Amino acid sequence: MCGLAGFLWLGKGPPPFDGERRLWRMLDTLRHRGPDDEGVWQDGVCGLAHARLSIIDLSPAAHQPMGSADGRVWISYNGEVYNFMELRRELEAKGYQFRSRSDTEVIICGYQAWGAQVFSRLRGMFAIALWDKGARKLLLARDRFGKKPLYYVKAGDLILFGSEIKALLTWPEVDRAPDLVAIDQYLTLQYVPAPRTAFASVRKVPHAHYLAIEPSAAGWRVAEPVQYWRVPEPRYAKNRTPPSQLAGELVERLTESVKLRMISDVPLGAFLSGGVDSSAVVALMSGLGAGPVKTFSIGFPNKEYDETRYARMVAERYATDHEEMIVEPDAIEVIPKLVWHYGEPFADSSAVPTYYVSQIARRKVTVALNGDGGDEAFMGYPRYDTARRISQFDWMPPALRRLARAGIPHLPASVHRRYGNRLSAFGELIAGSDQRPSQRYAFTIVYFMDFQKKQGYTDAMSEFLSGSVLDLLEPYFAVSPTLVSGANYTDIHTYLPDDLMVKVDVASMAHGLEARSPLLDHVLMEWAMTIPERVKMAGGVTKALFKKAMEPYLPHELLYRPKMGFGCPVDHWFRAELKDMAYDVLLSDAASQRNIFRKDYVKQLLDEHVSGANGHSTRLWALLMLELWFRMWIDQPAEAALVRPAA
Repeated sequence: MCGLAGFLWLGKGPPPFDGERRLWRMLDTLRHRGPDDEGVWQDGVCGLAHARLSIIDLSPAAHQPMGSADGRVWISYNGEVYNFMELRRELEAKGYQFRSRSDTEVIICGYQAWGAQVFSRLRGMFAIALWDKGARKLLLARDRFGKKPLYYVKAGDLILFGSEIKALLTWPEVDRAPDLVAIDQYLTLQYVPAPRTAFASVRKVPHAHYLAIEPSAAGWRVAEPVQYWRVPEPRYAKNRTPPSQLAGELVERLTESVKLRMISDVPLGAFLSGGVDSSAVVALMSGLGAGPVKTFSIGFPNKEYDETRYARMVAERYATDHEEMIVEPDAIEVIPKLVWHYGEPFADSSAVPTYYVSQIARRKVTVALNGDGGDEAFMGYPRYDTARRISQFDWMPPALRRLARAGIPHLPASVHRRYGNRLSAFGELIAGSDQRPSQRYAFTIVYFMDFQKKQGYTDAMSEFLSGSVLDLLEPYFAVSPTLVSGANYTDIHTYLPDDLMVKVDVASMAHGLEARSPLLDHVLMEWAMTIPERVKMAGGVTKALFKKAMEPYLPHELLYRPKMGFGCPVDHWFRAELKDMAYDVLLSDAASQRNIFRKDYVKQLLDEHVSGANGHSTRLWALLMLELWFRMWIDQPAEAALVRPAA
């Protein structure tokens, strides 16, 4: 687990800059990701930099950038490959010899043996920059679920790449102009979906893709990203194994995934939120380890956000070495750190508790397992149940739906008095049946709906945009047999890699902590996608199969309580600690001059939220993080922006 960066010179003759000095400057922005070792390498065409967080093979033999024995292939790599010993044995049988115990060297030899097909053989998380010096080919690759980030930009005769955008911004050649299309996407989804970033010039390598840059007859060619792996489509989920047998197989497969992720030469622990997924991981870790698992929890004074009681249940049951912290964070103090570390607008407020739990975990361990991915693999979000309810009237012919909805206002007053709320909900469900799937699902996930943008966007912003951000989601619904499976498949391809994985990677690596996700093992996910929706959500219960499988391991009260999510009380903050800051920042002349939202609309959101007339906490958080991003990364000179906020 580390930070990587580098450049590829596309011009003729030697590059007109000091490559080594530029590489070290890139490393200056990434040192928090890899505090244990660092290095640079260049050959006049390609340069690689690496900041290392030592996890496997702590010796100098695993130093990066690392070259092959013949000096032909060089790599800078961030991540962990859990099947590296299996691959190593296969490569040794082919005659390859190894100088280290690292997975890095396995990737180098794997590339020499299998070419770009090596990426599909890696089981784990990774971002890889690999330079084939002989073929003059640069490969940039990213793992299947986007656990590890990788950004790149073409700036004149340069290709620059790195684990974080700020590493690219150390080069004055990089244009920092904002991408308004990306910002519109962010305001809809709370994140900027790949391949865009909030900077018009910078792109993300999409998850499960690799990108090749190599010579061609016309000069250097930057190829389109190649997808090397796909999540199985839900329409093929036809596993007919009895649920009781599936539950047993689930435990076996998850246990194997957990065991693989306990490979480490440094202290290891786990996040324990008190939710089903992290609790399941801790339960299985306790059966595999030689001693008590080190567990870490974060709570808030606001009881509706606090799950520490449930985390304590699991910690006591498995006698973990447990540490918890009830935080009353100084929101004003932590926000600039988040804006700096994320590098582009990011409005998932659960980044706050993730940042804090990573901070306390790093005091005791270097690696922490987590429960990310369980809701995607086994349909655990409450919004999937909402989607199920929305679609239960799809059997009705359109004419009958219209007739039923039109008739609701004409029912007797006594019926409205008794069933008013239910009748209104029934009418909305019927009306929604005529919408396309992404629109029907949107109200459960979207921050600013299309109609809200029409109300609040300036004329300039409205004219600049065309179409709907929801168009990005439609392809995943198109291959899904139901609204529920479509929502789930959409989350796996969008929300999971571009929100959850970004949140965890940035928050954990801000403290030099490696986060591992057993529930996001791709072998486990491939198996999970064979299981039909009716089994995963049997009886309309979210994550029914997973909960059934974990009944022998976790308290019934924990398994079947309402899902809370890993959130923080931003709704309260905007009425207290953040109130003055929000008004000052969001209604400032600088914010108005962005020409994105009208000032009167933003003031309406603030006033309604503070008064309690309407809740706008998610929208206000998105607006605040956006404006602070503009101030830090667009308004300031690059050198000022690159200075890390004080700890």
